[in-house]
Amino acid sequence: MPVTALTDGSGRRIDYLRLSLTDRCDLRCQYCIPKGFHDFDAPAAWLTPTELERTVSAFAALGVRRVRLTGGEPLTRREVIEIATRIASLSGIEDLSLTTNGTRLGQYAAALQRAGVRRLNISLDSLNSDCFREITGHDALSGVLAGIESAIDEGFDLIKINMVVMAGINENETEAMVEYCMARGLVLRLIEPMPMGDSGRNVRPADLGAIRRRLQTRFDLVDGVVPGGGPARYQQSRDGQFSIGFITPMSQHFCATCNRVRLSAEGTLFTCLGQNDSFDLGHLIRTQASQEDVMEAIRLALMCKPERHDFNDAPGKVVRIMAKTGG
Repeated sequence: MPVTALTDGSGRRIDYLRLSLTDRCDLRCQYCIPKGFHDFDAPAAWLTPTELERTVSAFAALGVRRVRLTGGEPLTRREVIEIATRIASLSGIEDLSLTTNGTRLGQYAAALQRAGVRRLNISLDSLNSDCFREITGHDALSGVLAGIESAIDEGFDLIKINMVVMAGINENETEAMVEYCMARGLVLRLIEPMPMGDSGRNVRPADLGAIRRRLQTRFDLVDGVVPGGGPARYQQSRDGQFSIGFITPMSQHFCATCNRVRLSAEGTLFTCLGQNDSFDLGHLIRTQASQEDVMEAIRLALMCKPERHDFNDAPGKVVRIMAKTGG
């Protein structure tokens, strides 16, 4: 079957799928999962490794080339290595990456590399143990840092550190995080939190514009580019050995260049983080629909992809939490 470019109703090329393996996580970050939240999907509702393989195969046949495994925390899913191996072997998939909070990375880094995962995004919002505990609800910083060292040792093509920067919480740690990443050859990305669910609305974003200007002066940064399918705007050191990205969905949205969709663990397709539109691909997969039927459903869903999010205009609109959507 010939591969055709997948475009949405606004003419944007969609070549990036963020695939959630579970909505569960072993941390409780303030901006993601509310305290006391228990409304997780039952594991029986998750797409099986075979069903995930079929689904990604349909996306690949439509021209999707990048897949990122996400959650929740994908490394809490028992079949994560099997799933990664299956997807990495699919025709058309050129880039398989994974986002993790790092708590289990020491255990899985080597197996992920063997399975075909080439790039990692690791969430790390603080290098201070007390602040880390305040943000995540767990005293797990030492394990995360050890996991990062394991990933470095395994030689992944690229490792990015994702830091969600919150006013009054960790905004004073950005210089320390730059120095940490510089010393280890890691790419740093500073991210504005989004108002997804009550948890996301309860944190205040820091001023990334002011932080960017401060870091640019202190570390003598210039404009740069880093490989990947994401929306970050990058700067780098003059010697090119360090890069830092700024992801600003609120203050400088990048909807015009959006190239991705998200599939939840149970097969719900979300075409926009900041809208409530969703499409049930899981039902088609589970009822053994043909690949052409699944592809046609994807095409139709993409024609309904919103032009942009409504986070600024209607911050209370999206009530689902990030872990239920897929990171």
